[in-house]
Amino acid sequence: MEMIFAGLLDSLSPASLMFVFIGVAVGVLIGAIPGINGPMAIALFIPVTYYMSPLTAIGFLVGLNKGAFFGGAVSAVLLRTPGTPEAAATAWDGYPLTQQGKGEKALRMALYSSVAGDFISTVVLILIAAPLAAVALFMGPAEIFALISLALTVIAGIGTSSILRGLIAAGFGILLGLIGTEPVTALPRLTFDMYQLGGGLSLIPVAIGLLAFSEILLQLEKLRARGGCDQAATKFSSKREDRLLSAREFFESKKTLLRGSLIGIGVGAMPGLGAPVASFMSYDQAMKRSPHKEEFGKGRLEGIAASESANSSVVAASLIPLFVLGIPGNLAAAMLMGAFMIHGMQPGPLLFQENAQLMYGIYGSLLLASLFLLVIGRFGLRYFCKAVNIPAMILYPIVVFTCIMGAYLGKSSMFDVGVMLTFGFVGYFMRKFDYSYVAFLIGLILAPEWERSLQQVVIISEYDTYMFFQRPVAMVLMALTLIVVVRTFWNSILAGRKKRLEAAAAAGAHKGD
Repeated sequence: MEMIFAGLLDSLSPASLMFVFIGVAVGVLIGAIPGINGPMAIALFIPVTYYMSPLTAIGFLVGLNKGAFFGGAVSAVLLRTPGTPEAAATAWDGYPLTQQGKGEKALRMALYSSVAGDFISTVVLILIAAPLAAVALFMGPAEIFALISLALTVIAGIGTSSILRGLIAAGFGILLGLIGTEPVTALPRLTFDMYQLGGGLSLIPVAIGLLAFSEILLQLEKLRARGGCDQAATKFSSKREDRLLSAREFFESKKTLLRGSLIGIGVGAMPGLGAPVASFMSYDQAMKRSPHKEEFGKGRLEGIAASESANSSVVAASLIPLFVLGIPGNLAAAMLMGAFMIHGMQPGPLLFQENAQLMYGIYGSLLLASLFLLVIGRFGLRYFCKAVNIPAMILYPIVVFTCIMGAYLGKSSMFDVGVMLTFGFVGYFMRKFDYSYVAFLIGLILAPEWERSLQQVVIISEYDTYMFFQRPVAMVLMALTLIVVVRTFWNSILAGRKKRLEAAAAAGAHKGD
């Protein structure tokens, strides 16, 4: 108990409080810039922490990461330009609300959902880190492959009226995700002798092109049809109910918030999956369980709650395997692992024995970062909204410039700018012909890990085709995948039959008239 109180008191020192606050504030600003995400921000600021104490340094970096996750939602909601890949699902319902003049309300739901998911995940990290990490330890290549297969089938129906088109888009994403160096033979694959593709397609340029640049093309098309662009690109309603989020509206999504937080915790505790997977899985579950499925993608607050609670809960959950096993759960955790080592600590089981007071100080900093995120986000909402309330002829060139800079910043490569522009047009036509760019993006993200897990299964089993039948968890996940596919196709057939009957009934009524 002495260690616990001493650690918590350390987290309340003026220096620790100041740097956690600064970390969250800078993280929000950085996350709102497309192309710069939490791991990149941590990498940029690790040299700044050399002369800080270990607690102050880790608290600053954790605050930076937490702020970046909410920051990605700001540009996703207001401009449909996700600052981070995991905010893509937030744009799905956030931006339609902005188009309805309810951008401030959407941001409030994103903020409160993000804080709720982050707080729940932090509490879980503090209370049950070891049991969850022990479960993650049993996730071998077979289980990872089965889990990703389930995730791909789950998201195939998002963003399109046809499950077949969703599967085609996911398959196309997987194909492009395999571009680069083949992991077993180390030979180039699908690179067409372009050295820039040796490491595969960069996610940020592709995501910016699909989600942001394609939206700009669509908006420019609409402006041309309207014949003018001197009006504000984004309008905000002056009605109080369109600006503020009532307690009733927030608590209507309490089940979605809890479910999203639990999904984020589960995904975060499993190394390698990442926040985008949690975000889209939570969104899919919210849509499937909601009695208002038809409203998702058109401005449903529940969709924002599902996405933000899940991706924010990954932040703390990804530290579970890092703290207990010394295995980083994602790229941000890997960056934090480097920060630990710089300050003379080795993450793993001995971390709690050798640095118990420091660990409880870090727990205190994690809780304070959640509080600061609420405060900073709450006071910054009005300014975020005012920043985009400018004429379209001014805003859209700024957004295009931001897209180009976001694509360029990752590798300082004009090739990535070309990738962004190419996928901007790809996204434009995918939207036009009702192909799920969401399924495509997730297929692209998961393809490398999916392939790597399958190859590991094949090598470990020595080409034994019954490998999956020897792993109970993998068998259950593959069975769930099959059930999801069959159920989705069956629901699609029933929906098509219902539409035909309704059309026939309408035609009969018209003929009777």
